[in-house]
Amino acid sequence: MKTRVCHVASNHYVTDARIFKKECKSLSRKYEMYLIVPNTECRIIDDIHVVGVNLPEELFKRIFNLNPIYEAALEVNADIYHFHDPELLPIAAKIKRKGKIVIFDSHEDMPSDILEKPYLPRWSRKLISIVYETYEKRTLRKFDALVTVTPKIVERLRTINSNTYLITNYPIFKDIPINESRSQQICFTGLISHLWNHVPIVKALEKANVKYVLAGPMTEQYKKELSALKGWEKVDYKGVVPAKEAEKIQTESVAGMAILGYSPVAGGKEGTLGNTKLFEYMMAGTPVIATDMRLWKEIIDKYQCGICVNPDSDEEIAAAITKLINSPELVSSMGKNGKEAVKKEFNWETQEKTLFEMYDKVLNS
Repeated sequence: MKTRVCHVASNHYVTDARIFKKECKSLSRKYEMYLIVPNTECRIIDDIHVVGVNLPEELFKRIFNLNPIYEAALEVNADIYHFHDPELLPIAAKIKRKGKIVIFDSHEDMPSDILEKPYLPRWSRKLISIVYETYEKRTLRKFDALVTVTPKIVERLRTINSNTYLITNYPIFKDIPINESRSQQICFTGLISHLWNHVPIVKALEKANVKYVLAGPMTEQYKKELSALKGWEKVDYKGVVPAKEAEKIQTESVAGMAILGYSPVAGGKEGTLGNTKLFEYMMAGTPVIATDMRLWKEIIDKYQCGICVNPDSDEEIAAAITKLINSPELVSSMGKNGKEAVKKEFNWETQEKTLFEMYDKVLNS
């Protein structure tokens, strides 16, 4: 009889790339898989039993109404439970007291992340961060394993629980044909927010002869802020587009923009491997213009697949754009180098091995 594994999320949905498309689908080849997620219908998708529970969408209502998650988890009666949201720590602890194997997947560095939550009053953030971190330390040490996405968080969590594993968000490799005939454009595809420093990019457009293609969701407030800049006249905002169209935009561009600010949630100047943006552009064979965070710079310098810049310097961003626009041979070589790097090293298959090793260890310990 197969070991039964249940992944549990309260603030992620059934289509989540990390939880469903990577972890659950990989594990389904070896285990009987269940996935508890909010506000979806119960059904089987790709041999994964999806268990939908009704939860409020609003955070502060949801965290006080998580009992349906607990009841669903008990009903599944799995051998291993793998939790994905910080608000589920109390439920994970209750499941552990039932004698089950419990894994917690920390997608972000929550004590740092809390300091940047816009919906929390500024005066409260430090206090809430301290309270959460205290509870986290007390709870996580009881679990069988912890997972996170970047080395800096691994170091912190290993001081709490030695069974902490690095399993990054590298993409599932897809062999996208490289486009040798590109437009005079750069691009960004994905959620368009202040975290990606679009203001200095749009300012850089005043100094660079290039079009900036933006594709993805954006709030009206942020669009208003960007459109007030002079460089906005060179922006082609496509809105939300299908995945295939986003891929096409990437392959037609001389560079994909990955300009994360030096925020705590992005790992500061150390950076993060938990964000897939850099690797998505590389897989598409598109050079990257990226923040000079240490982790990203090491990759880009090693594989010669882009240019690193200070994320707040529109001068450096403009110079990088101009260099690529004027160097088609460099664009071609960087694009090929990036794709080869993802194929060789920065892909989900490399992380899947660690995932299976972790499950083997917790089952046999």
